[in-house]
Amino acid sequence: MFHELYVLKSNSEEHHSPHSVDIMVCQEQEALVNKVLDLYHKISSLDTLKPSQDVDTLFTQLVRTCIPHTPFIDITKLSTTVQEARSNLIRLCAEAESLLEMHYSALLVSSSSGENPLGRLHVFPYYSNYLKLSSLEFNILSQHCQAVPTKIAFVGSGPLPLTSIVLATNHFPSTTFHNYDIDALANSMAKALVSSDHDLSKRMVFHTSDILDVSHGLNEFNVVFLAALVGMKNEEKKKVIDHLGKYMAPGAFLMVRSAYSARAFLYPVVNPSFDLKGFEVLSVFHPTDEVINSVVIARKCPITSTSSKEVQSLFNNNNLLINGNMIEELVTEEQL
Repeated sequence: MFHELYVLKSNSEEHHSPHSVDIMVCQEQEALVNKVLDLYHKISSLDTLKPSQDVDTLFTQLVRTCIPHTPFIDITKLSTTVQEARSNLIRLCAEAESLLEMHYSALLVSSSSGENPLGRLHVFPYYSNYLKLSSLEFNILSQHCQAVPTKIAFVGSGPLPLTSIVLATNHFPSTTFHNYDIDALANSMAKALVSSDHDLSKRMVFHTSDILDVSHGLNEFNVVFLAALVGMKNEEKKKVIDHLGKYMAPGAFLMVRSAYSARAFLYPVVNPSFDLKGFEVLSVFHPTDEVINSVVIARKCPITSTSSKEVQSLFNNNNLLINGNMIEELVTEEQL
């Protein structure tokens, strides 16, 4: 049975009757949903989602509204109208995120003046979030993967492939990263971004493909990362996961980004109990800081004695380094 991991912070020591608590929670949930819907309507009325003061302000407000884990929002219990608004909002978030990444990818290359643009990644507004998320994913992976992956795939890498860049630079300095994106322009921009880096330009490979059309070679990857916005509807996400489950090698790891509570208004939710058939779910982690995405790690089944040699052949003999402090901060549901 996998462990669901998260950090809880108590907001109050006060005691209330169960009835009064239920009323307060319902009121807080209603207020939060109404605020999200108000922001959704404002974002929908914008002429463009390209980076601007208006766009930045509204999405900043949206993120700040959705980040708190309390009150808890169960998206499966939302009304049909709110569910439709949520689906539309996720698509708006995806479009805005893509345009923001394109803007900064082009800006970094055009303003590099012959220098390595990767040295200025900090100008991207959410760069620190990617540093934290990548560190989190590295530490989660290192709990289960005892050797350094030689080849990692990232599905949905985009024009600013920060996860691949950060992981390749800070955590896996000898690993080759294969980045898959359906958008040729996004891949072209990403390739231009890393082209001036002598090391990364050799270890970053870009494929312009719909991952559903890719079968050959998926069994060569030790780890596959699935971006949060690949498959924005549940059935689309499941189709991608099922495809990966069909062609990934037994024992290979799948890192899936999901969302929890109100953060599910920003990103799709992956249900580890139903959406990961063919995989053994190892753990689920829900951050409570400014890192928005939950992280699910799963291992391709089956793991049998007859396939152990095949599994071992995926990895070299180097051990992963584990950041003890990060691991110690994880609290299992059973301990709460």
